[in-house]
Amino acid sequence: MSRPLRPNRRSVLKAGMGLALAGAGAYATGLSAATPAAAAQSGTPLCDNPGDSASAVGLGSGDLGIPYFREHDGSWGYVFGDSWRGMQQGVPYLGSPVMLNQASFDSSGATPISFTWAEPNGTAAQLFDYNHNADNGFGFEVSRIPNDCIEFGGRTYIQYTSVATWSPPAGYDGSLMSGVAYSDDYGATWTDFPYHWDGDTRGVNQSLYGMWSFAGIDPDGWLYIFSKRWNGTHHNTADAGAIQLLRIQPTDFHDGNFGAQQNWAYLNGSWQWTTAAPPSVILSGNNTGEFSVKLIGGAYCMSYFDVVLGTIFTRTASRPDAVWSNPNPQVTALTVPNLYGGYIHPGSAGANSLTLIVSQWDGTVSQPPYWVRQFDGINP
Repeated sequence: MSRPLRPNRRSVLKAGMGLALAGAGAYATGLSAATPAAAAQSGTPLCDNPGDSASAVGLGSGDLGIPYFREHDGSWGYVFGDSWRGMQQGVPYLGSPVMLNQASFDSSGATPISFTWAEPNGTAAQLFDYNHNADNGFGFEVSRIPNDCIEFGGRTYIQYTSVATWSPPAGYDGSLMSGVAYSDDYGATWTDFPYHWDGDTRGVNQSLYGMWSFAGIDPDGWLYIFSKRWNGTHHNTADAGAIQLLRIQPTDFHDGNFGAQQNWAYLNGSWQWTTAAPPSVILSGNNTGEFSVKLIGGAYCMSYFDVVLGTIFTRTASRPDAVWSNPNPQVTALTVPNLYGGYIHPGSAGANSLTLIVSQWDGTVSQPPYWVRQFDGINP
């Protein structure tokens, strides 16, 4: 398996003037330009350190570390993107996605995350069965990058983007497609749903179904999903940070009946849940990289990486389809250079005390660090 080439994916970010996810249309509230404030903490590295818990289960270095709750046994999973056995992207290349697990999580932050085993068989290895830098039946793809993971009803789901190139022309997203894979043995083996959302190189550039975040199953019984454009370069000139919202019954999602989704749309002069129109953009603004939405302590919390400002912001709302609060800067490139990601841990202590998992890499293969860091006590 060859090492993927990822030139300029995570270039150095500079803070600048801009509008971070400003409200769009009649639904969201307009915002003024924000000036990022540095986080008070530097974050605890969770991999790419000799002798750490990640290396003990076979992962030397990796990024993303998307957390999810393994409801069947109360443990926690963390899904990494491109990963290596050695420190600082040292060979061999493991692939993407890769999953590490943890028996219990300390939401106070007093005890940092420590990994205790990995999928599929206790030691870190690529979860999906596909070849890198090859045509696996859909067109040439470099890697499949996870965007979020959720488990419910005895089945685990990963939504991912297949990357066709890390260096697309200006205005193109560089994706092949997006899809959802599922596991009925909690991460050991995976099956791809047959339906895929075409990307740039399959004729649908800037699809708002490229990157998903599973907000969770609400007490009303619906699974709420936020989605946006894939932005692998983080400097996609056509990406205005647009985010849309949809919902689906968990049983339909389980069956891969994605056509049963309801869309949050501005239709006939009002916002409504409908199947008569596609989802409307609810938030937009600066170029937006990875994002995360989770139901924490009765509130919906959102984090996202603002590429223009080099900052991870957070927002909150009482409901997925309610107006979101103004963005609050949390972790910036001023204190964490070359950052990206920023995933909300679903086991966070509360809606005013989030744990964020933040990636850091300067875009140079074998250049340290290539890791994820844990930030606790984040008040959105």
